[in-house]
Amino acid sequence: MNDLTMTVNADELIMSALREDISSEDVTTNAIIKSYTRGKVELICKQDGILAGLEVFRRVFTLLDPKTEFDMKKTDGDQIKKGELIGTVTGDIRVLLSGERTALNYLQRMSGIATYTHATVSLLEGTKTKLLDTRKTTPNMRIFEKYAVKVGGGGNHRYNLSDGILLKDNHIGAAGSITEAVNMARDYAPFVRKIEVETESLDMVREAVEAGADIIMLDNMSYDDMKKAISIIDGRAKTECSGNVTRESIKALTDLGVDYISSGALTHSAPILDLSLKNLHEI
Repeated sequence: MNDLTMTVNADELIMSALREDISSEDVTTNAIIKSYTRGKVELICKQDGILAGLEVFRRVFTLLDPKTEFDMKKTDGDQIKKGELIGTVTGDIRVLLSGERTALNYLQRMSGIATYTHATVSLLEGTKTKLLDTRKTTPNMRIFEKYAVKVGGGGNHRYNLSDGILLKDNHIGAAGSITEAVNMARDYAPFVRKIEVETESLDMVREAVEAGADIIMLDNMSYDDMKKAISIIDGRAKTECSGNVTRESIKALTDLGVDYISSGALTHSAPILDLSLKNLHEI
């Protein structure tokens, strides 16, 4: 996540998070620190995992004070171990105290997602299947959570509703049929847009293939039905498996040969990675 991405897409969200935590003032910090006091604090890893979100962590503090300094020993994507020093933050002690919780909330959440994703991706090693996230993200956290999935080795499905065509059950119901939905989508959307159709039965798979869908999602199907569906599709469309896919259940899907497996669990069920700012002292 570079400076341009941060400025254009993330700063407003980070500022909103800071305003949530500092509605008028940090009364505790202001009570004990009356004026500028230079200090340093250590960022410590308290749990093994994959680091993600350091630039967001930095941005929290630099939005409060651009003069805040960082000496990081690790970068996003690095494996970190319990007890390891990730780096130090130096600056106005009032800024270090007031920004601490927001900065850690981002870093812990993003590192947790990267860690969970990394462990899940490892289960697909040796297969052609790619692991994707979904839009099941925390409101106003999507840019951060989808970035963390990529750091963990996963891929991003469509970013939002403007990003791609995915005809789900209710779209198909509104259109009247898969064929009608695909035809209307193809007529409306630019030719560069791929059309994905969510299917829940073998009959729906057959109709999606005949309608010319580019990607066919096999949603909440049994293992045997997914095998039959892949045979029906026979390479005429990309295949995606979805529906209650977790790190525990994905092992049973690895030999299906689907192109993609999408999992909302990457973002909605990943636990945070325990990190802490410790040993704050005046310098």
